This record gives sequence, C-alpha cells and structure tokens, in this order.
Amino acid sequence: MTGTAVAAARTAPPADGAPLRVTWVQPEDLIGHELRQAAEDGRDAAGIARRWRAAGGAPAPGRAGASPGPVDPALRALAVTLLDELALLPCPSANDEPTDLTVIQAGWLREPSSGRAGPGGGASAARLEAAWLGRAAGCLLGKPVEKLPLSGVRALARSTGNWPLAAYFTEIGLDPAVAARHPWNRRSRATSLAENIDGMPEDDDLNYPLLGLLLLERHGHGFTTADVGRLWLDELPAGRTFTAERLAYRNLLDGIEPPHTARHRNPFREWIGAQIRADIFGWTHPGDPAAAAAQAWRDATLSHTANGVYGAMFAAAALAEAAGGATDVHGALRAGLAVIPARSRLARAVRFGIAAAHDEPTGTPEGFATVVDRLHTAYGHHHWVHAVPNAALLAAALTHADGDFTGSICRAVSGGWDTDSNGATAGSLTGLLAGSPDALPAHWTVPLRGRLATSVGGLDGIGFDALAERTAALAA
Repeated sequence: MTGTAVAAARTAPPADGAPLRVTWVQPEDLIGHELRQAAEDGRDAAGIARRWRAAGGAPAPGRAGASPGPVDPALRALAVTLLDELALLPCPSANDEPTDLTVIQAGWLREPSSGRAGPGGGASAARLEAAWLGRAAGCLLGKPVEKLPLSGVRALARSTGNWPLAAYFTEIGLDPAVAARHPWNRRSRATSLAENIDGMPEDDDLNYPLLGLLLLERHGHGFTTADVGRLWLDELPAGRTFTAERLAYRNLLDGIEPPHTARHRNPFREWIGAQIRADIFGWTHPGDPAAAAAQAWRDATLSHTANGVYGAMFAAAALAEAAGGATDVHGALRAGLAVIPARSRLARAVRFGIAAAHDEPTGTPEGFATVVDRLHTAYGHHHWVHAVPNAALLAAALTHADGDFTGSICRAVSGGWDTDSNGATAGSLTGLLAGSPDALPAHWTVPLRGRLATSVGGLDGIGFDALAERTAALAA
C-alpha cells in the first residue's frame, strides 16, 4: 500500500460510518483536565487557559473522550503543545507533596510498623478470603450507581425502600420517574442489581488485585515498577484500562519508561486508580505498614504521582495493620496516615473525614448523610474520581461505622463519588477485621457464588478460596 493509500485508510471512517475515538487519550480531551489539575496543585496556568479558550477549546473538562464529531487538527496540535507547557510550570505544592519515596520516608516521625506479625505470622487464609469477598461485595454494591451524582444515589435507594442503604441496589419497585432521572450505570445494570447478580462480574477494582497477585508470584516482593509495566502489557487488555492507567499503558507502548509513564500528558495522575491496586501489598505485609506502603509506591508510580500515590500507600498501610492482627479500624487508619506526608492534601482530607465522622453520632447510618454533605461541600470541586475527596469519604465511612462490615461499605457507597472503588476498599479492610467469610452477612456473599469474572489471563472464574490460599502463600 502506498503512503497516500495508508494515510487515506487511517483517516477514512469505518464501514459502518461511525468514527472510532479512543477514550482517555486524546489531547483535546485531556487539556481541560490538566488545567483543572494545575488549579488544584497551585500552578499558574491562567495564560495557557486563555490561549486554549481563544482557539476554541472547551472552557472546562468534560468526560474524557466524549468530544463528538471530527477534531480540528490544529486544535489537537495546540492541545499537545499546551499539555507540554503545563508540565513545565513551577508547582508550589511540590514541597509538601513529594513523589520521591526517600523524601516521603524522611518525613516519617517514626518507622510506621506495628510489629504484630513477623514472617509467616500473617493473616490466615480464612481472613484473606474474607478480605477478597469483602472487596468484591463492596465493589458490587457500588457498581450500579457509579458515575451518578449523590442525589441520584439517594433517590434510587429511597425509591426502593433501601435507605439508609443496607443491601444491594434493586430496581424492583423503583418509581419510573426516579429511574428516568437517574439511570443506572449502563455497563453494570445487567450484572450488579440484586435480582441479577450471579457471581462477581468483571471490574477493574478486582482486576488490579489479581494482577498484583500475579506480580508477587512471578517477581516476588523485590519487583520493580518496570515489572509492573511488563505485566500489564502481558496480561491486561488495553481496553480494560481507564484514566491514568490507560495513559500509562499508552506511554509504555510509546517507549516511555517509568516513572515518566506517570507524568507524560497524564492529567489523571492524582486520581484514585493506584489506590485500587494496593490491597495485595497490605494483605501480604501483615503488621508492617511501612513495607506495604513502599511496595504500593513501586506499583503506583507507574501511573500516578503525589496524592495519587499517597492514596495507594495509605490503603496498603492500613490493610497491613489489619492483616497483622489489628481489630480496631481506627488504628488501621492511623497506620495509613503515618506513611503519607502530613501536609499533603490527601492527608488533610483523611483527617477531615475522620473528624467529620466523629462529629456525628455513630452506631446508626442516618447521621452519616450529614457527614457526606459536609464532605461534598468541602471537596465537591474535585472530579469524582480524584483521590482526595474519595480518601476523605472512605476514612469517614470506616470511622463512622466503627469498622462494621455492612455499615462501612454502605456508608462508603452512599456517599457518592467513586462508589465501587470506595466500597471495595472499605469491604477489603473490614473483611479482614471481621476475620472469616462466615463473619460476613450472607446477603452480601451468597450472590457472589464464590467466584469472580476477569479478563486477566488464566484467572477468569477463579474462586475466592483459591485466591486466599495463593495470597496467604505470599506473606512477607
């Protein structure tokens, strides 16, 4: 084929006439998100924003990849230029929010390790099965309402008599007017409502812990960030990646090496994606939050920086504390806070969430709505997938529920934002604290049928019991 023919083939629409737009990677879609990120981390991007708007660029970020129709090549080229200029702007928050691990560790007041469990003394397979099940159940609870506003989550639950939230969402008895105003998540409606759950459907919140399991089995606890990247390319379909992970994946294919994969034209680098990958590092470092956080850092820096990395370190450390035998969720949260920079936005958000939860009576879910309203007032300017608001909500939910499994996952999901991710992490931690699968209420676990679906190679349909045994064998 001649060069002219190749060019024509690349620009011609497919046979069905619908142009293919690969989401989460187009420069004209990313620029608005990078301008928003600049505003959050203190970079002065006003001049760049004016140039973008003057050229006809969207004044605010929408859903990445959502731009309809053909794209002006000049606008796309300008977006590339401006993304690179934004990356060079001085960042005032960098001193309080380093990404370098040695700098983060230098800020620790003491080694954040409880010392509860040494090698071979970690969580039993039963406790780890409860953690896997808890992660799945919490994720599944949040899947139907992912991407919905807080008002939609509340309206759907109330309309079916499931408020305060206490069970999987259902559309049985749902008011048609409410359904029309707040449609379920399109991808999850067929698999994740109470009446149609048949095992754990595929979700990235479970795919990444599965990849973490393979990572440790293949490379051991001494794995590198490059090992993580190679594993993704070998076992993770590109279409199953989103936001920061999709951009890191693209960067790997373009020959960019870690840690630059996290920074190169990646405005999602402080979103929640790295946090949903962190559980395996906590589960396999019982009683050693510092080591768990360091491993989470190595994984996270493939795709994230600063607060995006802190979310992963926080979750891994909290889970390590629980895996070491802790029975107190509040101690686990303290262990998570101990490994991240105290003046970072994420640490401040976690402390705010904990304090807000303490301000409302615990033991009943009704008062948590007040907590959620405070969090949305304080952090609602962030994108709903950003690590900072979701960390505040997660910490508040766990605190207010006092570590109770049902109370924690329901509060985490009922607070909106990244519902399935927050439900998953809350379920993982409180599943560990519960101690065994039998300690989790059956109405959460029975619909899971003891198995999960995934596109990660060789693991589709694997049982939670098998996952627990393999996880237990990896304890450091």
